[in-house]
Amino acid sequence: MIDLEAARAMLGRQSILLPDPVPPHALLDGKPEIGRGEYSIVIDKGDGERVYKVVSSPADYFLYTADDRPRGPHFPIVYADHGVIGRAQSGYPFHLIEMERLYPLAEGSTAAELSRRLIEYYWSACAQWNRLGADMGRIALYHLTVDPLKIGDSLQEALRALSDFVEEYQVLPDILNANNLMMRADGTLVFSDPVFIA
Repeated sequence: MIDLEAARAMLGRQSILLPDPVPPHALLDGKPEIGRGEYSIVIDKGDGERVYKVVSSPADYFLYTADDRPRGPHFPIVYADHGVIGRAQSGYPFHLIEMERLYPLAEGSTAAELSRRLIEYYWSACAQWNRLGADMGRIALYHLTVDPLKIGDSLQEALRALSDFVEEYQVLPDILNANNLMMRADGTLVFSDPVFIA
């Protein structure tokens, strides 16, 4: 098993959490924060089915709202873009997205096993292409799309869609962190936050 913390540190992708407070907004006021990542904050909408996601990364915003974004069973369902609601300390605008509620990978689930295999394949490909520096992740992801991985047709198709998106928008893939791979209540593996901007 690879040491994911060491792998992320080597890539400069340690576990960093967005330091900003939740921006004030009528849709968010009084609602609990249920998750936080490097570029986002997740707020419980309160209906058990949807969340509000405050995103500061343009890469995430493109992934959730672009007309040509990847779609399908392994990408989040986005219901609404509620617009800009402030500015992060990074200087990027905060966008408020309403999307489906996703769950952490359940230990022993099929989604967790697929995630583990996918992360290992991706890390192995990154190690193979590490001499390419910042382009390593994009090239590693592309090679996962042309090398059949025994992860199922729909997930292989999702990797191709993600690779095309990464190339089109010139963002970088971030699938080394299991927190960026989540699941629906039905057990479907979902790329919840698979991109970033360097």
